[in-house]
Amino acid sequence: MFQDLTRRLDATLKKLSGADRLTEDNIKEALREVRLALLEADVNYNVAKNLIANLREKALGKDVLGSLTPAQQVVGIVNEELTKLLGGHASELNLDAAKAKNKGMTVVMVMGLQGSGKTTFCGKLALRMKKEGRVPMLVACDIYRPAAIDQLHVIGDSIGVLVHSDREKKNPSQIAKLGQRRARDNGCDVLIIDTAGRLHIDDALRGELEAIQQMVPADESLLVLDAMTGQEAVNIAGTFAKRLNFDGVVLTKLDGDARGGAALSVLEVTGKPVKLCGVGEKLEDLEVFHPDRMAGRILGMGDVLTLIEQAQDKMDQATAEHLAGRFAQGEFSLEDFQSQIKQMKKMGPLKGVLKMLPGVDGDMLDKAKVDDKQFNQVDAIINSMTVKERRQPDIINGSRRKRIANGSGTTVSQVNKLLKQYRDMRRMMRDINAAGGLEAFGKKVFKA
Repeated sequence: MFQDLTRRLDATLKKLSGADRLTEDNIKEALREVRLALLEADVNYNVAKNLIANLREKALGKDVLGSLTPAQQVVGIVNEELTKLLGGHASELNLDAAKAKNKGMTVVMVMGLQGSGKTTFCGKLALRMKKEGRVPMLVACDIYRPAAIDQLHVIGDSIGVLVHSDREKKNPSQIAKLGQRRARDNGCDVLIIDTAGRLHIDDALRGELEAIQQMVPADESLLVLDAMTGQEAVNIAGTFAKRLNFDGVVLTKLDGDARGGAALSVLEVTGKPVKLCGVGEKLEDLEVFHPDRMAGRILGMGDVLTLIEQAQDKMDQATAEHLAGRFAQGEFSLEDFQSQIKQMKKMGPLKGVLKMLPGVDGDMLDKAKVDDKQFNQVDAIINSMTVKERRQPDIINGSRRKRIANGSGTTVSQVNKLLKQYRDMRRMMRDINAAGGLEAFGKKVFKA
């Protein structure tokens, strides 16, 4: 996400790195490039214009600190303004059941046009609620597309969440009300209503959504937008904001949007914050939208906090603790190496994980030719070893390497490469233990 914008901003800010100080001329030139980068990223024209005006005012009135270069100073200003533009801080969903309009049951109504990803998002949200200890139920109120009802049932079955639908009734508000009663009977505390979409917002859609709201008042109304449509998504959000009331925006397919114009424009155009974003096809791929973290990603500063949260959520804690114990004892076999790789695979595509590290950009990853298929190759090689070879890799001689290569459909050189990677990691683990732990090792490395 934001890859094109990040690349342009990085090139622009690098031009300032050779300057001794900020002047009106180099600020003007840098902001011209930033403005072009924003417009190429499909950011709304007025939004880009206002942002540049704010940046110019801040940059010209800023005294350059002695410890910072002009480029670093401008990065700080751009980061601050981008964070404000994106919302300033994360906007939480209103899920306090004790304060809900429906006597202890939180109702979330999901709306949007056809093809925006509403139904899939409902499933993602239900899974998220379930992981947080809530008991959600999904309600299928799209009576015009039988496939939408089927899709919601398939999703519900896959995550173990109840789904209410009624193919006989033709009144979405009645279906929502009956779904609420069924949810209450089954002890559910979150009701997620999947509403019908249209090719465009019209009076019929507006009336239908208002009728559902009157029958089952929503505590949280969310508008789902497809980030891949860029400025069109912003136009749709603006139209919805004029005709219907909603609390926040959900951006789907944000992982596939290299420009990021929708995310940067929505709040300013609608006055409604982006609350959640879809960052992948799996039902687990749903993130809270953190403006400060997104600004950091755009500027190539990484997003370590989100990376840590994903690791905590997706990695198996028992396995991680077992591996940590093995490392602490100086024990690290190929079985441990394989377990570590399997844990990393749970985090999602390797490129997506690496992009969250500071200083890593899309161009760097393209040049490095990062490929998730390498994980499969490692798996195949280790699986072609005997149990003794995995636990005592030092016994793997030339003839064993040839046998392993034949068994895994790889070459001897690929087996050698894997064994070298393993030895390097084992040596690093031993160095860390010899230094007295990770913190002490880090101090030793930086001192050197």
